[in-house]
Amino acid sequence: MKLATRVSQVTPSITLAISAKAKAMKAEGIDVCSFSAGEPDFDTPAHIKEAAKSALDKGKTKYGPAAGEPKLREAIANKLQNDNALNYRPENIIVTNGGKHSLFNLMLALIEPGDEVIIPAPYWLSYPEMVKLAGGSPVIVSTQQEHGYKITPQQLLGAITSNTKLFVLNSPSNPTGSVYTPDEIRSLAEIIVEKNLLVVSDEIYEKILYDDARHLSIGAVGAESFDRTVVSSGFAKSYAMTGWRVGYIAAPVEVIKAMTTIQSHSTSNVCTFAQYGAIAALEGSQDCVEQMRQAFARRRQIMLQAIASISQLSSSKPQGAFYLFVDISKTGMKSLDFCNNLLLNQKVAAIPGVAFGADNCIRLSYATDLTSINKGMERLDKFVNNL
Repeated sequence: MKLATRVSQVTPSITLAISAKAKAMKAEGIDVCSFSAGEPDFDTPAHIKEAAKSALDKGKTKYGPAAGEPKLREAIANKLQNDNALNYRPENIIVTNGGKHSLFNLMLALIEPGDEVIIPAPYWLSYPEMVKLAGGSPVIVSTQQEHGYKITPQQLLGAITSNTKLFVLNSPSNPTGSVYTPDEIRSLAEIIVEKNLLVVSDEIYEKILYDDARHLSIGAVGAESFDRTVVSSGFAKSYAMTGWRVGYIAAPVEVIKAMTTIQSHSTSNVCTFAQYGAIAALEGSQDCVEQMRQAFARRRQIMLQAIASISQLSSSKPQGAFYLFVDISKTGMKSLDFCNNLLLNQKVAAIPGVAFGADNCIRLSYATDLTSINKGMERLDKFVNNL
């Protein structure tokens, strides 16, 4: 059987592969400390689950509009207006099967063969693969730790060509936890407007911020940047709803119409009763979000202190999300070998940085309990000291 060429151009997800291996080891009774998955260990807040149960009881189990339940699209538009100063209306919103699906559909709607998409590295590993599946060419721009792993205006300008169609911006970032300051966002917005470039802003970690970090959506800088911005987000990270698979895109109406057409022929609507849980997430108390954020902040500090005590490792201080991006250069090992040996020898699961375009680093998620963090950091220390 001859498979389509596009399949051979795409790299399988290393993140999911290592997470699956760690889960399989745990199922065998092996004591594994897993820092691999970008998934909060908290249960979905009770009021969100109750809203979905109520929707089930009310018979919200049928097909719905391909673009999403009208009440949810309205709630998302209200959230973006109130929280982010983004003047979207319900017709500017499409509800998707998770944040990943929103970006995949967007690439299919926008990107054609010959189009270039600028992606700063380290990047979330699915960005380049989605571009390739859509027939485009990812243009990877390497960022530096001394600049907070953030693309500079000069780097963005230097990467733009006549074939550039889209710029991917992720703040707070997976895998680095970097957050662009409002001034940095404004500087990038100037280039977006000057070069008449489209930007997709992946803001799924926007509510998970630390210290004095502030989130500014690039679309909120001004009317001209708003017209060139697509916002991608979802409910997985801030509301511990990873398995619910509810995400969304906010964009100009013509983009939403194109994505709705694609979605109508692929997945149709998102799970109907899950959307009512998402409505409750947006319209209910946000105390649960803050409680989880505070827990992440405590875990971040403990993991940072542990890494600082290991002489061969270093990490910048993340300002958002729930990851440490740890530099392993001094060990002399490549990231995949490091992670495979760490899992085999010390039963600690981490993600190799090569998946994110940085082979000298590994990603550690602190979206897990403090007991696992303390135990896993002791094992990591032992592993490095025995190299």
